[in-house]
Amino acid sequence: MTPNLRTALIFGGFISLIGATFYLIYFRPLMRLEEYHGETEEQAINRAGIVQEDVQPPGLKVWSDPFGRK
Repeated sequence: MTPNLRTALIFGGFISLIGATFYLIYFRPLMRLEEYHGETEEQAINRAGIVQEDVQPPGLKVWSDPFGRK
């Protein structure tokens, strides 16, 4: 194997690894919004009866939805 081919394979593998990682971190969640968006039934059951203002530490802003729903 020539040194140029080995170098190309090493850099190609590294770039492929970065691309696969970037896909898993960025693009996959964008394509599956239903998994990451909205409140599930389990969350609704767990949060039943909790008033957010009562558990919020004093002086901090109450959490708002990052998706901008109102």
